[in-house]
Amino acid sequence: MAEVRFKNINKVFNADITAVSGLDLEIKDKEFVVLLGPSGCGKSTSLRMLAGLETPTSGDIFVGEKKVNDMPAKDRDIAMVFQNYALYPHMDIYNNLAFALKLRRYSRDEIKKRVKEAADILGIGHLLDRKPKEISGGERQRVAVGRAIVRKPQAFLFDEPLSNLDAKLRVQMRTEIKKLHIKIKSTMIYVTHDQTEAMTLGDRVAVMKNGKLLQVDTPLDVYDQPANKFVAGFIGSPPMNFVEGILRKKDSSLYFLEKDGFQIKVPEQMQQRLENYIEKEVILGIRPENLYDKLFASYATVDNTIDVTCDVIETMGSQNHLYLTTKKHTIIAVVDASNKPAVGSRVEIVFDTKKIHFFDPSTEDTIV
Repeated sequence: MAEVRFKNINKVFNADITAVSGLDLEIKDKEFVVLLGPSGCGKSTSLRMLAGLETPTSGDIFVGEKKVNDMPAKDRDIAMVFQNYALYPHMDIYNNLAFALKLRRYSRDEIKKRVKEAADILGIGHLLDRKPKEISGGERQRVAVGRAIVRKPQAFLFDEPLSNLDAKLRVQMRTEIKKLHIKIKSTMIYVTHDQTEAMTLGDRVAVMKNGKLLQVDTPLDVYDQPANKFVAGFIGSPPMNFVEGILRKKDSSLYFLEKDGFQIKVPEQMQQRLENYIEKEVILGIRPENLYDKLFASYATVDNTIDVTCDVIETMGSQNHLYLTTKKHTIIAVVDASNKPAVGSRVEIVFDTKKIHFFDPSTEDTIV
């Protein structure tokens, strides 16, 4: 096993399309890191450069102590699991698993041993005599993972491996991949645009946008302490609410005033970091689960409660998603299923002000 390092990696296509810009990222030995971001953010390109399928325009990539920029893909001791499984349709599952080992001239006994180990880990021992077309999508994905396991590489790379599966199978395979990491204790780098996969799988999550790395942290810290507005809005479902307004001081207290609308008192512990923004525009962010109907909130005050109209209710089983409007904004609240106001009714919504965030409207960086 080995650590992986990207040092100031840049990748430019056709001299004018920058896919990755200044990527600096260290992945520790046996760590599970997820590269997360929207389509076109550079996450798959970064993975392909590590695998040797693309060449960096500049910068260095290390696997362990070895610089691998100019090393052929087959010599990097890295295994990659692709989105489309990449199984050989004419071979049975046993030979799909064994193929890479045969190319490397392993003995028949060693191949048999490794294939059995991988099949036992993934629970596909009963499928070894079947062809890929004779097994399900989830089973094919297990075989694709098994082909990587048999090689016992220094690092495993996963390029959106679950995106072709239905919702139920995705949940199941997500659990299997997490168990696999715990069991084989290997370095794993996983690319996805699905934040649920990122939050549930990764030891750390690396969020990318437009080829740049915006934040690397534990899933909980990325969620609770986003570095900027993009990260705050990309992580979380439903996404964080954003409200534009101005900060104003009244009687030694600081208030956020929505334009032509409501006001919220800023907690004292946040006020010092906002001193430079008094009488300036800011963006307030709050997650839907940190908003409450006043009827169900014991700590409602005039300084943390606003009056809104309930426009739409989405029933989600144990929860309701309330779509609420102020004079200028639409905000979403996630509430208990028992809390179901009438559509079109006025609702008093309470902010958990300990959980609010503030962002600079120019840079979109987090202020608090």
